[in-house]
Amino acid sequence: MTITENDRVSGLRVLEAEAVHIIREVVAELERPVLLFSGGKDSIVLLRLAEKAFRPHPLPFPILHVDTGHNFDEVIEFRDRRVAPTPDNPAGIKLLVASVPEAIESGRIAESDDPSGSRNRLQTRVLLDALEEHGFDAAFGGARRDEDRARAKERVFSFRDEFGQWDPRAQRAEPWSLYNGRIRRGESVRVFPLSNWTETDIWQYIALEDLDLPPIYFAAQRQVFDRDGILLAVSEYSQPGPGDQVSTESVRYRTVGDLTITGAVRSTASTIPEIIAEISAATVSERGETRADDRTSAAAMEDRKREGYF
Repeated sequence: MTITENDRVSGLRVLEAEAVHIIREVVAELERPVLLFSGGKDSIVLLRLAEKAFRPHPLPFPILHVDTGHNFDEVIEFRDRRVAPTPDNPAGIKLLVASVPEAIESGRIAESDDPSGSRNRLQTRVLLDALEEHGFDAAFGGARRDEDRARAKERVFSFRDEFGQWDPRAQRAEPWSLYNGRIRRGESVRVFPLSNWTETDIWQYIALEDLDLPPIYFAAQRQVFDRDGILLAVSEYSQPGPGDQVSTESVRYRTVGDLTITGAVRSTASTIPEIIAEISAATVSERGETRADDRTSAAAMEDRKREGYF
């Protein structure tokens, strides 16, 4: 059976409707939700879905960026542009920034001893502190089940204890897409409206909605060096070592993160249709191919989630 363009669009609209329903359920059941926004493709799609859920009214919750200080400049520029006032939304979007550098400077957390310079694990403490400071009891995230085995264990409503920790054995059943948002004092919920989406779905929805993206998602000539099979950007935060060979190659990024551990992929895909064709033929997930922090062990993501990671 041949899948037609109408079939593809209809499938995306079903996923869209499911995500919008989840977002509205959270606002109806929980008191103080927030949307976690990285400036990456998944959080960009999530933000568009949240806007659709409440149009023509503005978002009834802020967005939160956990800033490691080791960001791609293009992503920060995009983030600030995305939340700025527009004719359709004169008030703009309320952005909260939880800063890892500020937490280090104030002595709340110690600088990472990771030899790669990554501050990725430091995000967890900063995120938990921000959720507690603002009293958020629900946090929307853009995680998808196809990203990692630990993601696949997670429910749409992922419950966290009073310490922000996740226990995969203590999650609630969600029969017939019924979600139970009741929590005790101190507990919270991470909510993943994109759980049932795939990377291809995300890109097809970006094309359907004509969403703007940071330019790092598109192939261009960039300076990179190979470290343990991952192409890292040459920057003030990630410098090649004595044996690392620097080259200028046509690359793009499949995912956004701390640039000290987020690798590029060799690519000539400079348009969304070309990217869709490229990932449709890919045999490795985006995190498996480009995230050094997920290669430390088979359970690296699950270990971080148990600590309170996104």
